[in-house]
Amino acid sequence: MTVTLDRASGPVSVVAPDPVVRWLAVVALALGGFGIGTTEFVAMGLLPDIANGLGVSEPAAGHVISAYALGVVVGAPLIAAVTARMARRKLLLALMAVFTLGNLASMLAPTYETLIAARFFAGLPHGAFFGVAALVAAHLMGPQNRAKAVAHVMSGLTIATVLGVPMASWLGQSLGWRSAFGLVVAVGVVALTALWFWLPFQLRFIPSTSPLAELTALRRVQVWLALLVGMIGFGGMFAVYTYITTTMTDVAGMPRALVPVALMVFGLGMVAGNLLGGRLADGSVIRALYLSMGALSAVLAVFVVASHNPWTALVVLFGIGASGSAVAPALQTRLMDVAHDAQTLAAALNHSALNIGNATGALVGGMVIAAGLGYTAPAAAGALLALAGIAVLTVSVLLQKRTAKRNYSRVRSTSRTLAISADPRVLE
Repeated sequence: MTVTLDRASGPVSVVAPDPVVRWLAVVALALGGFGIGTTEFVAMGLLPDIANGLGVSEPAAGHVISAYALGVVVGAPLIAAVTARMARRKLLLALMAVFTLGNLASMLAPTYETLIAARFFAGLPHGAFFGVAALVAAHLMGPQNRAKAVAHVMSGLTIATVLGVPMASWLGQSLGWRSAFGLVVAVGVVALTALWFWLPFQLRFIPSTSPLAELTALRRVQVWLALLVGMIGFGGMFAVYTYITTTMTDVAGMPRALVPVALMVFGLGMVAGNLLGGRLADGSVIRALYLSMGALSAVLAVFVVASHNPWTALVVLFGIGASGSAVAPALQTRLMDVAHDAQTLAAALNHSALNIGNATGALVGGMVIAAGLGYTAPAAAGALLALAGIAVLTVSVLLQKRTAKRNYSRVRSTSRTLAISADPRVLE
């Protein structure tokens, strides 16, 4: 496949890798996503073990999760801007190496304070890795398959919720919480090896930028609106997911021993939704966002009633995972479109926004529970969050149409002026 680039010195044609090389590269990137997804969620199921092992309370152990999320939020824009000139292959290898070292430090952390620091360090490369991986995959797979390529990279994270997290949780409960992070280290080493051998050495058709060029993304209103869609709308899914254990046991009446089954059903929904969202976004990014967020709002509202029965709760829980996960590839592609030359920063910021959405959903869900509204209230609040995300998306679309109309009128006026100036009768 030949790719043509427009540069200052003229168009340059380079040959992209053949299909086998491209797919191996995407698999390597997805392996990295699998490791990141496993470490992001595994601590949630091991908080009692971590608390007992380090001699702290369970709420204090919960700060381990917050430290990782903070690392994601801080690291995504910082690393994307600072490494703008770095070759994409070298950057991906460096990010995966830092991630692996961060989890090794987590496994070996002797105290609570060092574990907090290690989790923050492990979270730093999260957003930048997914952002750069999404851009690399999109370029490798071609413009007609951009969103599908992003979804394939993100599938590593969603598959982690089905396989990686349960496996690491079982290992952590059987051999101690440190062994769970040991598993993540092993996955990180495998991903690093796959990236080294399968990622093309020359990704010349992905031009590097500069820190200043990347920072221009922060001056674009559409970038901020797209990020706001993720911060608010995506929070609806996590308003339910954060409190799903108690909801399934106390409201649905499911035995606690079967809660992992519910989490697996949710994870399967995420896998299906991520792949479907990629296909929808390749047809129309805006339509995919409206469909996925509209579906998320609807299934969250249905869950308020469906959560009173274990079977209906499981069915709707699958739908929540699917519709929520379908938002991610479409939103990632939207950011790549509106960021123009600052795509790396914008793509990385998407994961900062989604982590803020995670925190927003957990906060809102906790507030309605604390207000005495019960464990079905987070689903109702989540439905409203998804609707708020749709409202922000609508503002973004209307603003884009108004800008396009203004630019069209300006071009048309300029063309008319040139035509009049070129008319010989005007010069007489």
